Amino acid sequence: MIFEASRAKAVDQLNNFIEQNLTDYSKLRNFDFGPSNRSNISCLSPYITHGVINELEVINKSLKKFSFAKNEKFIQEVLWRVYWKGWLELRPNVWPDYLNELKKIREEFIDNADYKNAIEGSTNIECFNEWVNELKENNYLHNHARMWFASIWVFTLELPWQLGAEFFMNHLYDGDAASNTLGWRWVAGIQTQGKNYLASEWNINKFTNNRFKNIKLNENAKPISSDKMYSVINKSFKNSEIFEDKTLLIFENNMAFEFSDFKEDKFKKIFLVLNNTNRTIELSEKVLKFKANLLEDQKIRLEEKSINCETININDLKNITEEVYALYPTVGENLDFIQNNQLRNIKFLYRKLDQFSWQYCNKGFFNFKNYIPKIIANFN
Repeated sequence: MIFEASRAKAVDQLNNFIEQNLTDYSKLRNFDFGPSNRSNISCLSPYITHGVINELEVINKSLKKFSFAKNEKFIQEVLWRVYWKGWLELRPNVWPDYLNELKKIREEFIDNADYKNAIEGSTNIECFNEWVNELKENNYLHNHARMWFASIWVFTLELPWQLGAEFFMNHLYDGDAASNTLGWRWVAGIQTQGKNYLASEWNINKFTNNRFKNIKLNENAKPISSDKMYSVINKSFKNSEIFEDKTLLIFENNMAFEFSDFKEDKFKKIFLVLNNTNRTIELSEKVLKFKANLLEDQKIRLEEKSINCETININDLKNITEEVYALYPTVGENLDFIQNNQLRNIKFLYRKLDQFSWQYCNKGFFNFKNYIPKIIANFN
């Protein structure tokens, strides 16, 4: 598996998937045939996460191929990340609480042999070890494998979910604060309290075409308990008036400005913000390089349109004293930097898709998916 850091390659991958493999997506999407055969899924998440292509672009192309009824499952999967982000935006304290828990647990497990065996792929569970190696080599895992992996980590290896979520963030090209943290919480049984996800031998065998042997798991574990409750916080995601001759900041989640909602607005300069130093969760060199290369690809495309742009390190934001705009980075490491350094001169600009969709993220995904036709109709 090769993820090239290029919008052109992302669009090619999108087009090829829709033309050749979308028709069987609903039937085959849960099968993990291994990293050498990913034709049953789109593998677009590393690009969607970074805004190289956006969800509406993907959905619109799929609807030109097939009807909504035939595409419904694919469209739901595309919008899962929008939902997770919206859910976290309405309960932003989940993220710093997770980081605080992680810091304490790291210290407790720094010399833990079971933890070291897990992240080195040296457990007695063959499939888990293979997924560890696949994750480090390809920086990607099939969604079903992610669920199995997290369940084995928490309930069979009995390791803290917080460390597992960190391990994913270390290595995933598509890792983001919302989908990764909340996905691990869901498996553990604290996202939907009292309801955990338990991997089973028969399920792994069925959906991997019996690629693995001797899968001995704890299939009767109880959910992880948590006494923390998070109420919805009403937030405004309104854009302030955009004045010309202002600077715009673009973070790693919005790297296709020329196709954004703000492409017609006139900015005197665009700063592409690289964050390879100020992260609570350290990222692997491969992930950092992927992000840097995507930023460079965006810079080249902007320069081709004669847009004045420059790549800067996130630390340089502290030296900007004038009022500037920023495409909203969402809850996570980059927003943490802005808030922790009290950079009040930055005004956020929100995507129309997020502004409209996040109002439906106050409950579970099954409630959210009822509004998907409305969301699509609003943008078509």
